[in-house]
Amino acid sequence: MISKAACFLYIRRTTVIEITDNEGGDNMATPHNKAELGEIAKTVLMPGDPLRAKYIADNYLNDVQCFNSVRNMYGFTGTYRGKRISVMGSGMGMPSMGIYSYELFNFYDVDNIIRIGSAGAFDDDLNLKDIVLGMGACTDSNYASQFNLPGTFAPIADFELLRTAYDAALSANVNVRVGNVLASDVFYNDDNSVNDRWKKMGVLAVDMESAALYMNAARCRKKALTILSISDHLYRNEKLSTQERQTGFSTMMEIALETAVSL
Repeated sequence: MISKAACFLYIRRTTVIEITDNEGGDNMATPHNKAELGEIAKTVLMPGDPLRAKYIADNYLNDVQCFNSVRNMYGFTGTYRGKRISVMGSGMGMPSMGIYSYELFNFYDVDNIIRIGSAGAFDDDLNLKDIVLGMGACTDSNYASQFNLPGTFAPIADFELLRTAYDAALSANVNVRVGNVLASDVFYNDDNSVNDRWKKMGVLAVDMESAALYMNAARCRKKALTILSISDHLYRNEKLSTQERQTGFSTMMEIALETAVSL
């Protein structure tokens, strides 16, 4: 049963009904997440799109409870193959990912965050729906400036999560690429040559969140991994539809779920 205000009561795989329950009043643990301690699992899958979080809850999790609907950034906890797992949207960009991952790590005692998102491909050998594991996250953001470091920080994935996801992919006979991705602050870049320079350095693909997630995990001594599915190729006229981006990334979702179960 859902015990929080303005969440959703599921009729599984069919529809959702909005309900109101004023138990606990309007108190929220943070301005962005009204979950109480204990309602979020130790491992959280984080798609950018909150509707993708709902899709995962609807189609993969059992005994689902909605723990957050603030700003429509839906969060759900359920079980997958007997393991308690949460899934929550992060929104787009590093400021949004920075807020939600920081709060999960620091206020809700989350240990592992696995980002599952879309990416634009740089590498010529990548195709639509291919899977990329982000071993490192280059960035054009100044997110790291808050830490006042005396040099340049290299945001990287947790090796245990990376290895577990890689093994899960191999077990499912899924070929994955492992390497550097770019987390960019800019979607519409005035510099038309910028992608060429990242590609020249062997960067595989671009998203907009991974570097902030990896830096927050490092600062909090927690674990993070980005698993990306290619939604468009920046050097070919190829892209998935909006609907395919929301519901068509089942391979990526299943690798993330199998990774979470193994932790």
